[in-house]
Amino acid sequence: MATPKAFILFIIAAFCFALPVTGQSRRVSPQGPPSADPAAAKTAREMFDEVSGYTRAKYLEYEQRKLPVSDALIAKTETERNQLAAKYAAIIGSRSSLTAEDTYYLGLLHWISENLDAATETFVKYLAFNEENDERVQRVRSLLAVTYAKLKNLAEAEAFLDKYESSEPKKLTETSRMNVELAKAYVAKGDNEKASPFAERAYKASKALIADPTARLRGLDEMLDAGMLFFETYRDRSMDKEADAVLEDMRAVGADIGAGDLYYYATDKLIFNQLETGRKPQALATYQAALLHAEKAFKGKGPQNYALSKLKDREKHYKLIGQPAIELTGISKWFPGEERTLASMRGKVILLDFWATWCTPCFDAFPHLTEWQQDFEKDGFVVLGVTRYYGRAEGFSVDRPNEIAFLERFREKYRLPYDFVVMDGQQTQRQYGATALPTAALIDRKGIVRYIESGTSQSRIADMRAMVMKLIAEK
Repeated sequence: MATPKAFILFIIAAFCFALPVTGQSRRVSPQGPPSADPAAAKTAREMFDEVSGYTRAKYLEYEQRKLPVSDALIAKTETERNQLAAKYAAIIGSRSSLTAEDTYYLGLLHWISENLDAATETFVKYLAFNEENDERVQRVRSLLAVTYAKLKNLAEAEAFLDKYESSEPKKLTETSRMNVELAKAYVAKGDNEKASPFAERAYKASKALIADPTARLRGLDEMLDAGMLFFETYRDRSMDKEADAVLEDMRAVGADIGAGDLYYYATDKLIFNQLETGRKPQALATYQAALLHAEKAFKGKGPQNYALSKLKDREKHYKLIGQPAIELTGISKWFPGEERTLASMRGKVILLDFWATWCTPCFDAFPHLTEWQQDFEKDGFVVLGVTRYYGRAEGFSVDRPNEIAFLERFREKYRLPYDFVVMDGQQTQRQYGATALPTAALIDRKGIVRYIESGTSQSRIADMRAMVMKLIAEK
C-alpha cells in the first residue's frame, strides 16, 4: 500500500530516534573533526535530544516555507539527521570516563546513524553498568535484539528477546519490532517455518497497539509490516488457507477501526494472491463479497466510499490477470525499435508502462524501469513505454509530428533505454484499465497478464520488482 506522506512524516517526526535501520546499512560519517565544533560543550543527553527532534523541526520548517514534501526531501532529511547523529557520536566517543547515561545516549546516536557494530558494542557496555530492570535497560535489550537480528546473529537476538520478555516494563511497539526483525532474518535464511511464529507475535503486538488511540497511526504502520510478513511466511510455503486468513484478519481490523485504506489494501492483496495461486473463481467471488461486506462493515461513509471506489477501480485488473495479454491496437508510432505484436514477443517478460509526459508520478518510475531494462534485458525482459497523443509539448499546443519530436527529445533527455509506443486514441488504455497514470502491466513468457497496478510508491516499485524477478525465473 502506498503510505501517505503525512503518515510517514508523523511516524518519522514522533519516533525518529527509535526507527529501525534498513537491512543494508547506510552508515554515515561525521562531517568535520569533532573537536572543531562548538557542540563539543554539549552533554550527551543534549546532543541526543537535538538529533531526536531534528526531523520534527525540519518538517515544521518545510511547512512554514510551503515546500512540497517528496520522497527525495524525506530521504535528504533522514540523511542529514543521521549525519548529525554520527558527528555527535564521534564527539561523545572521544571523551574519557563516560558515565552510564553518556553510554546510553552514545548507543542511541550510533543506532540513529546506522552504525550497527558500534551500537551493539556500546549497548553491551551500558548493560555492564546496570542490568536492573528499568525502561532504559529494556529499551537497550530490545535494540540489541533488533541489531543482532540484522547482523544475522540470531542466537544472541533470541537471547535478548527472551530476557526482554521475562522482564518489566514491556512495550508493545518494542515487542513488535524485535519479533519482526527476527522473522525477517529467518526469511532471509529461507526458513519461513521458523519465521512464522515471530511474525505472528509481532502482528498480535501491533494489533494490540492499535487499541490505544494515541498510538493508532504507528500501530497501523507496524501492523502492515508485521501482517504482510506473517502472510508471506505462509504464502511462500503454499499454505493458501493460512495465508488468506491473515489478510482476512487485516481486512477485519480495517473495518473495525474505520480504516478504508487498510480494508482496501488487505482485500486487494487477498484477491491478487488468490489470482496468482490459480484460484481465479475464488478471487472474483472474494471481490464481489467484499463489495457487499464494505457496504455494511463501516459506520462512516468516508471510509466505506474510499474502499468501494478503490475496489471498483480494480475490477478490470482482476478480470485481466490470468488472461492472454490484449494486443496493442491503434499504434501510431513505435521508436526507436520496430513495431511488434505482443504475440511475436512470446518467450519474453514484458512490462507495459502506461504513462504521459505531464504525469509527475510517472517520472518516479523512470530510474527503476531503466535499471531493470539494463540489468535484465539479457534474461528476456522488455519494457515498453506506452503513451498517446495529448496535443501538448512543453506547455504549448502542438501537432502530431511535433509531439513525436518532443517525445524523441524527452526519451533522450531522460536516457530511457526502452522503446516508446505512441497510441492513436485511448482504446488500449481502457482495455488494460489504465485510466489512472502510471499503470504497469506485467506479461509472462507465455503471454499471460500476471500483474497490473496503478499509481506510484516505494511499496509499488518493490512489489513490481519482486514480480519481475519471479516472472524472469519462470522458464
